[in-house]
Amino acid sequence: MTASLFNPYRLAGLELPNRVLMAPMTRNRAGDRGIPTRLNAEFYGQRAGAGLIITEGTQPSPGGQGYPGTPGLHNDLQQAGWARVVDSVHAAGSHIFIQLMHAGRISHTTILPDGAEPVAPSAVRPAGNIFTGARVEPYGTPRALDRDELAGIRDEFAQAAHRAIVAGADGVELHAANGYLLHQFLSIAINRREDDYGRTVENRIRLVVETAAAVAEQVGGHRVGIRISPANPFNDIAEPDAEAVYPELLRALDPLGLAYLHAVESPPDAGFSAIDLARLQWAGPLIANSGGWELWGRDDAQAMLDSGRADLVSFGRHFLANPDLPDRLRLGAPLNEADPDTFYGGDERGYVDYPSLSKAVSR
Repeated sequence: MTASLFNPYRLAGLELPNRVLMAPMTRNRAGDRGIPTRLNAEFYGQRAGAGLIITEGTQPSPGGQGYPGTPGLHNDLQQAGWARVVDSVHAAGSHIFIQLMHAGRISHTTILPDGAEPVAPSAVRPAGNIFTGARVEPYGTPRALDRDELAGIRDEFAQAAHRAIVAGADGVELHAANGYLLHQFLSIAINRREDDYGRTVENRIRLVVETAAAVAEQVGGHRVGIRISPANPFNDIAEPDAEAVYPELLRALDPLGLAYLHAVESPPDAGFSAIDLARLQWAGPLIANSGGWELWGRDDAQAMLDSGRADLVSFGRHFLANPDLPDRLRLGAPLNEADPDTFYGGDERGYVDYPSLSKAVSR
């Protein structure tokens, strides 16, 4: 019998009330010094009808920040802020994984402490511009990481994961997608290293695998998920050999016993489906996300489950505008439309003021 989106699912020892997951979404509303606030706790608590909430990307170190107003998880005050968020979600009956994201070259010297340079596998400048908080500026050329710095990158992720669990989170998700640092190491267009972290597929997946292993050793593999986006060009990344890279990556990750794989669908012109590639290679729980190429609704998500292509489905924009999304999908109720002008930064407007269904409609 095919499972419904609204059936429970047991994930890594957690009993999820449904298979409608909240995808990570950068909202640029953390407090000073990357400390999550009561407003952030309200935002996530409102959306605790999700089977699992995966938070916005959270920098594991000061040098991992990519944008103004993003949260961190590398000091005690940030950890206490996340504990407030976690308590809000748990009190409302859901579960929460904190996504750990090192932005790598997708940053700017005006965002990083003491004017530090963004880092990357190689000194390859991304195309485009970045909003630095006061103005839009072109990206700079990043500094190539020395080989002896890579152990520190792994440790930063592991220590942030430890802080997440101490804060009460149910787990962490490693962001190896969307053109950020871990994804940059996978890309032959960005990773031009000549050492044992570059050139071959085996070498380019090395940092991702070692980071996942370090985090799993720190908090347990069952508390670690990972997100991938094969062939997604976001943040000026190119992966012409994605169909060779990702099967090898997933085979190398398999022995770690991770909680799940979160696969972002590849663009229509990629020539393959990232979700189908993941399903073929990954034996564990698989979360599917549309990647924004389509705005999936209830029928699209249910079709994913019916076909066996995925076990759970994550929603981004729909969850942004509909704090009670699982109820709306279950009832076939109209959805609020998201306001793009309030996606990034600002106050409670477009953040915690989207209306839920009335009690009468819910009944």
